[in-house]
Amino acid sequence: MIDDVIDVVLEVIGSIDPWLRTLVALVAMLLETSVLLGLLVPGDTIVVIAALAVEEWPWWLALIGATVLGAVAGETVGYAIGRWLGPAIDRLLERRWPSASRRWRRTEHYLARRGGIAIFLSRFLPVAHSLVPLIVGASAMPYRRFMAWTLPACLLWATAYSTAGWLAGGTYRELADELHGAGYALVAVIVVFGLGVWGVKRLVSRSEARHMDEEG
Repeated sequence: MIDDVIDVVLEVIGSIDPWLRTLVALVAMLLETSVLLGLLVPGDTIVVIAALAVEEWPWWLALIGATVLGAVAGETVGYAIGRWLGPAIDRLLERRWPSASRRWRRTEHYLARRGGIAIFLSRFLPVAHSLVPLIVGASAMPYRRFMAWTLPACLLWATAYSTAGWLAGGTYRELADELHGAGYALVAVIVVFGLGVWGVKRLVSRSEARHMDEEG
């Protein structure tokens, strides 16, 4: 039963032109890493789904490249908004939402103290990867330094998610004709990857929360 479902899913995904799948991943990442849209657009899920249909390594590389490009473009949008409107946003928060303004200031101090490592780690944290570029843009950090830290993080992130989907889909296609229930292998790869990501994010979140508390 599970094999039939996965066959249909992979057939539908595979019927989409590879260029279109790659473009969709790029746009999804751009939206996910733009300010607050990361709460609405599940870029990581879309990348994994697109990777399931990848059968040749050039398309795997293309997906990684598109994912990195989309993430960097989205973070650049956040940085630019922070650079142009950061003071206005800060004043608005201070006037309307004092608690949010204090959180903004704490995050500014945290980023100033932790520097680039905070930018690198924010790529792997929910919500933070959308907010940090905005706050960094409002700070005195040059765009070049911001890119020096966020680009490697985006590359690592894109490679991990693209590879997980590629391996899951490839494993299923290799076993489907020989093993009944091969779909469980695909599910297992994704579940193991998901648990690993969850564990890493939890450790990073706890570590960075302690550093944030020091700013309180």
